[in-house]
Amino acid sequence: MSKPWQPYALHILDAIAKIRRIQARGDLIQDEVLYDAALRNLQTLSEATQSLPEDKKSAFPAIPWREISGFRNILVHNDLGDIDPLTINAVIEQHLMPLEECMRILLNRETEAMDDDD
Repeated sequence: MSKPWQPYALHILDAIAKIRRIQARGDLIQDEVLYDAALRNLQTLSEATQSLPEDKKSAFPAIPWREISGFRNILVHNDLGDIDPLTINAVIEQHLMPLEECMRILLNRETEAMDDDD
């Protein structure tokens, strides 16, 4: 039996919600504490996407799954500080909403499928 994927989808949604709360506190481009908090949550959600089943991800080809996974490695192994706040802010602004919508759709489909089984 395969490992349930739903906790990972919920973990991704939780990380996105935290990033939105971080943004509400101020400008992560100007505040290094907010920036670090956003980085940590991006790392968490990127890592969680690696545990989603391929069939679930393939249903959403517009989501850059490989890049998200690779982004986790960049975040974790960024020993030289090559990542800048402007890039991180752009990633958040451009990619979080589509990923959030994808996770919600996947979870809703699963709930509907379970309801149909009853």
